[in-house]
Amino acid sequence: MSETLSPTELPTQGAPASVRASGAAARKAARNRRLNWIAVHSFGIAAALFFILPFVFLFLTSVMSDSQALGGGIWPTQWVWSNYVTIFHIPHFLTWWKNSLEYAVLGTVFTVVSSVPVAYALAKFRFPGRRTALMAVISMMMLPPQVVIIPMYLFWTNQVGLTGTLWPLIIPMIFGDAYSIFLLRQFLLTIPKEYLDAAKVDGCGEVRTLLKVVIPMVKPAISAVALFQFFYCWNDFFGPQIYTASNPSAWTISYGLQTLHSAHHTDWNLTMAATLLVMAPVIIIFFFAQKAFIEGVTLTGVKG
Repeated sequence: MSETLSPTELPTQGAPASVRASGAAARKAARNRRLNWIAVHSFGIAAALFFILPFVFLFLTSVMSDSQALGGGIWPTQWVWSNYVTIFHIPHFLTWWKNSLEYAVLGTVFTVVSSVPVAYALAKFRFPGRRTALMAVISMMMLPPQVVIIPMYLFWTNQVGLTGTLWPLIIPMIFGDAYSIFLLRQFLLTIPKEYLDAAKVDGCGEVRTLLKVVIPMVKPAISAVALFQFFYCWNDFFGPQIYTASNPSAWTISYGLQTLHSAHHTDWNLTMAATLLVMAPVIIIFFFAQKAFIEGVTLTGVKG
């Protein structure tokens, strides 16, 4: 009785060795592609779970009752959505939210407006001391704020008298930010000089060239710098702790959240609800602006 052959064996039976070898190589390549696909997607799923599960834990705990939040359960037996309403009835919580928004918006606007001209000058102008100025900017990036906090605090307390407010943190941003200047300069270096020369031939001065030609071309970098600065101001804990500790009505949400945790350390559901409310603006802004953010961060490092 003749042996029945499988369909995959029929075409290769009696075929030259080179044909059988090419078929085996094709099957091996297909198997390697499948294994590679499985490995890549498995790693991606694991990484996604690594970042998502903490947020899921925060959310589930935030809608638990007081007794279940202390009991160690994972899934809520009763969904207590009123925890998010209770948070806003805590004294000063809404004020902390408004203070953080004011600090982040004003700080971002002042930083962008003041950093763009400086970065433009460092990237496109040729003047004596240009390299020294650039090195000074880079040096400021390396200087920890803790190094100068004592003289700065004495200045704002004794000379100006603005401690107890957020102005000691907002006013310095009018004079630019070293990290923002450096990022914008890196992006401006990628703009061909021919665009600027064409604008000057058409009668544009330096200011008009900056406003009409340069700024529209550096929108991705400006978006990235603005997002960086907004996130920094929104999450800033060290500055408000130093300058506003004596005035609870001037606290930001990041500093107020720490005091809220101290006062409600057993109410994990309220603490988690407050934490999610603090994180929500940052997550929403990044979700809608992630394309501009990633493009700006990528392009600012193209040329040194």
